[in-house]
Amino acid sequence: MIKKLSKYLKGLGWLCVASAAGMIIEAMCELALPSIANSVYEMVKSSTGDPTQLKYKIAKIGLLMLIMAVIGLAGGLMTMKTSSVVSQKFSYRLRKAMYDKISSFSFKNIDTFSTSSLTTRLTNDVTMLQNTVMMGLRILVRAPALLIVSAVFAFSINAKLSMILLVLFPIMIIIIAVILKFGFPMFQKMQKKIDNINRVVQENLIGIRVVKAYVREDKEKDKFHNASDELAKQGSKASGLIITVMPVMMLLMNFVIIYIYYKGSVDASKELMNVGQISVLANYIIQVLMNIMMVSMLMLQIARAKACGDRVVEVLNTDVDIVNPKNAFKPTDPKGEIEFKNVSFGYNDGIDILSDISFKAKLGSIVGIIGSTGCGKSSLINLIPRLYDVTGGEILIDGVNVKNYDLEALRELTGVVLQKNVLFTGTIKENIKWGKKDATDEEVIAACKAAQAHDFIMSQPNGYDTVLAQGGLNLSGGQKQRLCIARAIIKQPKILILDDSTSAVDTATEAKIRECFYNELKDTTVLIIAQRISSVAEADEIIVLDDGKIDSIGTHDELMQTSEIYQEINKTQQKGVTE
Repeated sequence: MIKKLSKYLKGLGWLCVASAAGMIIEAMCELALPSIANSVYEMVKSSTGDPTQLKYKIAKIGLLMLIMAVIGLAGGLMTMKTSSVVSQKFSYRLRKAMYDKISSFSFKNIDTFSTSSLTTRLTNDVTMLQNTVMMGLRILVRAPALLIVSAVFAFSINAKLSMILLVLFPIMIIIIAVILKFGFPMFQKMQKKIDNINRVVQENLIGIRVVKAYVREDKEKDKFHNASDELAKQGSKASGLIITVMPVMMLLMNFVIIYIYYKGSVDASKELMNVGQISVLANYIIQVLMNIMMVSMLMLQIARAKACGDRVVEVLNTDVDIVNPKNAFKPTDPKGEIEFKNVSFGYNDGIDILSDISFKAKLGSIVGIIGSTGCGKSSLINLIPRLYDVTGGEILIDGVNVKNYDLEALRELTGVVLQKNVLFTGTIKENIKWGKKDATDEEVIAACKAAQAHDFIMSQPNGYDTVLAQGGLNLSGGQKQRLCIARAIIKQPKILILDDSTSAVDTATEAKIRECFYNELKDTTVLIIAQRISSVAEADEIIVLDDGKIDSIGTHDELMQTSEIYQEINKTQQKGVTE
């Protein structure tokens, strides 16, 4: 994990060195002050000369101490500045690398992680690593340096009294080791609880209309409170373990200080030490103990950071299963002819939901796909732009296996309108231009007219410059569908896939949209997945799916004669219309 993450500090070495240098300067100045202060005490104690001369000497030493304090402050400020810059750049690089990696994920990869978990890893986990880097740069050099030098000074003053450190140090190490052993699993569980609370919040906010429609606010509040309670309980366990360190360390430190002052006073009464030495020795012993505490707190921070780091590296190390092949094919003059050859497909459970799918969609044809809910219609069309990969057989576009295509080129020649209409925060025009970023206003308007969206857009407060709320919540379902269709049409794709994309549109408007496909997209191969037979009745060819297999293929008239499933669907829908 450390090796994986350390590369995001590349090029920041000089800043790390500057941070360490600042800490060393501050530590040296801090350590020197007690000894200088003791020299003043010794000077006053042994002084027999001119008081004015003594005051002058004390003033000089006081000025020296002030200068050293300012130098120490400058070193500390340099460390604060450089450590902040390093940690911020580290987190920026790491978060960007994670986002780039997630952007390259296939649908299968995304299914492995929940959205809430990826959100936590991109935010909370990276922030924890950022804070650990910053804390490490500020403490990792300073604390050990102060600890070692203070211990050396303490032993130089009174080795016998300082021997207590040799007893105390192993005890503290054992305490820290025990806490780390039990703390790490707790931090792992804590991060998963954060994932859970993010999931609950995300689901509630996305589905807020459904929640209110079914008057389930109280239920969702209870769900959130339960998730919060679980996080609080796990956080309390982890925090309880951490805060145990401070009282135990303080107890040991106070015990040592009492011991030093007691034994020091005994030695002073025997004239083995003087009062100034006792004070300086106590100061250095406190420095040793305080820095042991600082190191222990850093180790606890590192324990939590390791839990976060493992989760971050898990994302970075994920093998993307759909990548560009070597010598990827980039078509110079794509046509848009599609052929499925004995295609089978299944998700992670290994069970095929599509099997032995074979058909051919000719250039410029309109192919309808119809079948019962759950028969695999959406899964089938997701295979064409390689949102998922087939588990058997092959899909050819213009005679070339889609697995041999350059991914960007493949998806560039394909326009997709999925079941879930996704619009982004921004203006209507900006959303339409997702299909073609350099589209002119005339092209935007033409695409919207073809999708029967122009009229309702012009009725909006600012027309095409109307700002959409997140997810297009200020539009109806049918309006969102038409904008998504316009976004696909403006792309002028060679293959247009419509996955039940007119389910929220009235039949008259749907008929006008279909007319556009026939008149304006003559060179585009169109695949229409639909629940209603009226949506595909005029298609050049209709594929009837049943339980992941092709039941029959033909025109509307042919299927009305040969396909029992198609006849049953038609009969059911006609009955519904009649009633």
